[in-house]
Amino acid sequence: MKNFPGSRTSAASERQPLYGWPLLAIAGSAFAVILPFFFLGIPSGHDFEFHLHSWMEVRSQWSQGIAYPHWAALAHYGYGEARFVFYPPASWLLGAILGAMLPWVAVPGAYVWLALTLSGCSMFLLARPWLNRRDAVLAATLFTVNPYYLVVVYWRSAFAELLAGAWLPLLLLSILQLEKQEERARIRLALVVAGAALTNAPASLLANYSLALLALVLAFRQRSPRILWAAAVAAVLGAALAAFYLIPAFYEQRWIDITQVLSEGVRPQDNYLFTKIADPDHNRFNLLISLVATLEFIVLAIAAYSGRKGRSREPQLWWTLLIWAATSSLLMFSPSAILWEHLPWLRFVQFPWRWLLCLNVGFALLVTLAGRRWVWRAVTPLAVLGILWFAGHRIQPPWWDHTIDVAELLEQHRSGSGYEGTDEYAPAGADPYNIKLDAPRLALSGGGTARFDIEQWGPESKSFRAELSQPGQLVLRLFNYPAWEVTVGGRRVRAETLADTGQMLIAMPAGVSRVQIQFAPTWDRAAGEAATLLAAAGMLLWWRRQRRLLVSS
Repeated sequence: MKNFPGSRTSAASERQPLYGWPLLAIAGSAFAVILPFFFLGIPSGHDFEFHLHSWMEVRSQWSQGIAYPHWAALAHYGYGEARFVFYPPASWLLGAILGAMLPWVAVPGAYVWLALTLSGCSMFLLARPWLNRRDAVLAATLFTVNPYYLVVVYWRSAFAELLAGAWLPLLLLSILQLEKQEERARIRLALVVAGAALTNAPASLLANYSLALLALVLAFRQRSPRILWAAAVAAVLGAALAAFYLIPAFYEQRWIDITQVLSEGVRPQDNYLFTKIADPDHNRFNLLISLVATLEFIVLAIAAYSGRKGRSREPQLWWTLLIWAATSSLLMFSPSAILWEHLPWLRFVQFPWRWLLCLNVGFALLVTLAGRRWVWRAVTPLAVLGILWFAGHRIQPPWWDHTIDVAELLEQHRSGSGYEGTDEYAPAGADPYNIKLDAPRLALSGGGTARFDIEQWGPESKSFRAELSQPGQLVLRLFNYPAWEVTVGGRRVRAETLADTGQMLIAMPAGVSRVQIQFAPTWDRAAGEAATLLAAAGMLLWWRRQRRLLVSS
């Protein structure tokens, strides 16, 4: 393998350690991003409260003995939703872990720092076979503080998406290694696919479509259909490793209204670059992200032209990066609408500008490769900071929260009053806009009288005694969902749903009855767990076999 000027041999480059000053430089760059948090507060972007509430809810459920939550009990002000069945677990697990270790006001900054540091490390691993150590560190720091990440941190608070960005350099690295290290690279690629799926659903779609594109490019350039087969096997194995989440999320979509994620304002057609709709706030943010994307396109074009000599020295890397970046760019504009409409699941990426996650892999590498003059390497980040400063002061300033704001969110959990949920995770038939915030946990519908003795009202387990003067129906402050299993007096019964709100209704006999409600295991969750265990066992057997072969040789 040949290398660019100034690089070491490939074998020596691949042995360049991450620890030491490369890790310090990456971690320092990530810390620079969160430095304003200490003076201005916490950036409170579009998804800030969604993630903070998720982290707090998971941390609370851990204290109640629920290791892997499924039902967000305090969502919709105590009526609940199946958030943790459908939202990938990596980000809310990490946020809850940090919440168990740090004051909540410090958790967002720690999370951002850790996510950015992981991204920088993954870019270093990608860059070091092609660049010398100093340039690999530069590419890593550029990726750590790339323009889209800064928008995610300061305007969007899309914490899961930010964490998912760390998988994309490893995706490209594993694909590039498929030909010469097919078996090992295939396993690494499967782990990347699984990791992306367990981190963020839109980013997982970006990763899978990128995998297909990059495999096609490399198979064509190397005249090797085996690359397509290896990539397909890795994608299937990766999905199997994440099956404990994917199968329930896919199957149980019929129990919610998942189409809410494509409501007006968050559809692809509403979010192409420079698109305007009848929403001034949407338009201001879209203009901001469009200017950032345009700046990246310009810098990337200059870098690709300036570094075109690399096309003859390392055509595989150069063409792969260029085609990936070009495809990502085209998908941000409205002429790509036919692809968004017809490619499976692509519309669930929602925002075409999310392809900046992929484009920035090429951005960091090509800018580093384009020129080694300090002027070029200084002007690029200064131009990025300049456009972000302009956008933040003239188009859409970031929002800031402080200690008191985080304390208010935490109080909603401690008091049990709950928080606003998300429409797409509420059970089908539920109407969060018709619920009563002052409704009791238990109420009798119709005539007669009732007395209640609540024994337990946990997130996924509830029990109480009810004494009714005559048969009737109990109305619970709880959205009905097919996974709820109800027993009355030891006999399993089928809960009904209140038409106006989607609350659970339980038919009760006269007299005293003990009622138990459990968020029960379902066949799809059992199937997903079994698939994950089988895939993990297969990988473990392969690893042991490889070790025996290595020892015997």
